[in-house]
Amino acid sequence: MEPIVVERELELKLVLSPERSVPVPARLGYRSDDPFAVHIAFHITSEHPVNWTFARELLVEGVFRPCGHGDVRVWPTKVGGRGVVLMALSSPDGEALLEAPAPQVAAWLERTLRAVPPGTEGGRLGLDDALDQLLAR
Repeated sequence: MEPIVVERELELKLVLSPERSVPVPARLGYRSDDPFAVHIAFHITSEHPVNWTFARELLVEGVFRPCGHGDVRVWPTKVGGRGVVLMALSSPDGEALLEAPAPQVAAWLERTLRAVPPGTEGGRLGLDDALDQLLAR
């Protein structure tokens, strides 16, 4: 079975200071054969895009309330009256604070949740079938 792929390109903002940010072209990606994860590629127009992968559940929750700890934290806020989702990413290479438009992120997440409803991700991995075969022996 072909995996379902849900992608969306949008412009995020890399927040450099409270007064300054720069646009960052990005692509949100989701695949039904990797059902627990979301993938975000930054600088998609450059030779060396930066890829991040983290739990879809974290982004779903982060649209509504602050969540996450460690490498990825996500929370909703308003900037100039607009709803945005902030993502704080940290790695050994550095840290970044990114601002994404909440309506576009929520609409894309909605499409991923229709493709693979919450709670059905495990069935997409074929683990149940593998376990059944293992236990039948």
